[in-house]
Amino acid sequence: MIEKPHHLPQRLGLLSATAADPFLTEDLLKGIQGHGGVDLAKVVEPLPDDDPRWEVEPLRELVEDAMHEFRDNRTRADAWLAPRLHAALRITRREAADRRLWTHLALAVAPDYVAWRHLSAPASDRGETRINRARFKGALDRHCFSRLWWAAEMFRNGKDYSPVVVACANQDLLHSAPKRRVIDHRPTAQALVRILGRGIATTGREIEGLMTAINAAGATLIYDALAPDEPRDPEAPRRWVAGAESALPVPRHSLPDGPDEEPVPEESVATLTDFFADLFETAPVRGRMLQG
Repeated sequence: MIEKPHHLPQRLGLLSATAADPFLTEDLLKGIQGHGGVDLAKVVEPLPDDDPRWEVEPLRELVEDAMHEFRDNRTRADAWLAPRLHAALRITRREAADRRLWTHLALAVAPDYVAWRHLSAPASDRGETRINRARFKGALDRHCFSRLWWAAEMFRNGKDYSPVVVACANQDLLHSAPKRRVIDHRPTAQALVRILGRGIATTGREIEGLMTAINAAGATLIYDALAPDEPRDPEAPRRWVAGAESALPVPRHSLPDGPDEEPVPEESVATLTDFFADLFETAPVRGRMLQG
């Protein structure tokens, strides 16, 4: 397994996919040996020095704690890290949409974590372990860290991160849901968490079938009308981002608080949860025999 870079940057920066390519060596992608970090630092676009949000140390400590705590079960690290990464890296959605930020975090700050979490098992006795390039510089829903930050953003209920833990504990939902635009409707996201909690849809096939049915129903049904959400206050996340300098370290044994937004109306969540439960009865789940 590779080690952390010998030259660790003090601050996050922006690293383009093109600039990252020479450092995504075969040895790195096989989890054999990483890079020293010195040459990579030369191709990074710096972020403002006066912004405390770009300090690397809190993020580095988080991933090291995750690797230690979940050394016997790597996938469980997602549910622990997602809310804490979101709370530690206080950025706007626009900033979070910039892949260059995530590429720098993965390749310059924590390539050892990416290898630890995503080094695949060999497909056969003669196969080789390998890390998918997308975990370093891929789409936001595939990248090692951006997928967790965005999952926390989509599934948090106001400042409450507990639904994020439930969502990210299910790898099938974590993989499928962020690809669907409907997940940006907060009652929909919370209803999906309730569906998991009820044990209605839990397997990969069931979740994919349910998501397909939700998308299809959404083409003719306006979820905002069925389950309205509270108008979102744009000042809440702005205050949260602005408070980064005075924020306390992210707790390890309890959940942090997110942006102080109004939670999703309970009536809307309950309505959509029942609706999705009924929808699941006829959802196209491969291998399932429908009754009637």
